[in-house]
Amino acid sequence: MLGCESGLGLRYRLTFVSGLLECLCFAGVVFGWASLAFVLKADGYFSDLCVNKTESNSTLLNTDCSGQDEQFSLVFTIASFLNNFLTLPNGFIFDRFGTLATRFMGITLYTTGTLLVAASSAALSTLLFPALSFIAVGGILLLITNMQVGNLFGTHRSTIITLYNGAFDSSSAIFFIIKVLFEGGISLRLSFLVISACSVIHFLRTIFLMPITHIPHPIPEGYAYGVSCGKSNSYNVEEYESSRAVEQSGGAKGQREMDELSSQLEDGHRPRDTPEEEPSFRSCFLSWFFFWHLLWLSVMQLRHYLFIGTLNPMLNRLANQDPTLVSQYTNAFAFTQLFGVLCAPWNGLLMDRHKGKPLPSGMTDREADLRSAVLSLFLTSLQCLLFSICATSPLLPLQYLTFILQVVNRSFLYGGNAAFISIAFPGQHFGKLYGLVMSLSAVVSLLQYPCFALVKALDGDPLYVNIALTLLTLLAFIHPLYIYIHCRRLANERETFSDIPLREASL
Repeated sequence: MLGCESGLGLRYRLTFVSGLLECLCFAGVVFGWASLAFVLKADGYFSDLCVNKTESNSTLLNTDCSGQDEQFSLVFTIASFLNNFLTLPNGFIFDRFGTLATRFMGITLYTTGTLLVAASSAALSTLLFPALSFIAVGGILLLITNMQVGNLFGTHRSTIITLYNGAFDSSSAIFFIIKVLFEGGISLRLSFLVISACSVIHFLRTIFLMPITHIPHPIPEGYAYGVSCGKSNSYNVEEYESSRAVEQSGGAKGQREMDELSSQLEDGHRPRDTPEEEPSFRSCFLSWFFFWHLLWLSVMQLRHYLFIGTLNPMLNRLANQDPTLVSQYTNAFAFTQLFGVLCAPWNGLLMDRHKGKPLPSGMTDREADLRSAVLSLFLTSLQCLLFSICATSPLLPLQYLTFILQVVNRSFLYGGNAAFISIAFPGQHFGKLYGLVMSLSAVVSLLQYPCFALVKALDGDPLYVNIALTLLTLLAFIHPLYIYIHCRRLANERETFSDIPLREASL
């Protein structure tokens, strides 16, 4: 038994490192689509949609492959939309059936997708539609199940969550590596067969280094998971969190804290004397916390999507149609995307900066986490505002700064999104709430299509659309302001309660 306990620290660290590599090498590869599309074009996918056209007053034939480009664009559009939108049902599955079942489903989808790409060819180009969608959905499932690993390291919880999201962003480099290998003579089929074979590692990690249900927060003493010391642990996180909430709610101060949490999340829909340990999913969804957080994520995500979608025509316009200059700036943008994994942990360090320090008398861990989150939320909003201003500028050299701000802000945005949900709401609702906010923000992101149409109607000049989106970005500052006001109110109430015994003693 002693040997089992002494191995827990090593198991925790191995779980963290293997999860980081899983996110970095597999989870978000679909967002390296630009590199993969180059390989697919070279292999003749959708080439039957290219047609020869004769220029007016000329006998020269030109090949028009706009139909091919539209199909490639449609493949990625469907995959990226499903990546976000299906996070909602995926979150329900994770909360209801636990880690083991969710990961098995994700690995099956991911492996099916990679095998479909390996089996595809120019004659079977339509296989790319289900293949990329399966890879996208399977990858987000790997990320969702890995983010709970942050619970194993209480003082660095938010740092690890943001680091995993940064690794998810940087995994787009895998398709770039496949492109380099293809240019070196390695076939696309062989590359995806190797990726498919790596699914064996995912299955082994699920059995030995992941829990059957969920990883609780905080971690109880001697907590174990996976196949350990000859048996598989089936720890029930819901029972632990419920019992812990009952213990913490004892006494007058505990009751006041539970009343405050209930009234804040449910807006008074539950009676004050109802013995409810944790807020329901419905109350979390209907809370102002969730609404302002959804707005915060949606406006910034829309800004990023529109920037990426209009990047090429914007660079062409600013570079006066110079293909060499456009290629130079496009490569610079692709290169900066690789540094997402390095940018993301800084946000987590901001959110964890109070961990390990003594808390003021009467302050709960949740309140301390929310206070630390205010700075992170504000800086993320400020980064997006600066990024949007630079993107609106007609100065071409300034776009280097735009690229840097874009990758930093994107890392802060998605890492901070997951970290905030994990600290602001009960752990048993994390999967559902994370899935819901991602799905709803995906619906909002569909506004990029009317924005694209408006840019086209303005002769390809996105200036006025960019100005409108920059003003819209100001709405993101409401979220950190609301959290700050909420924390100040809690602090004032705590001071009021602490003054009551002093006044009674003086009487």
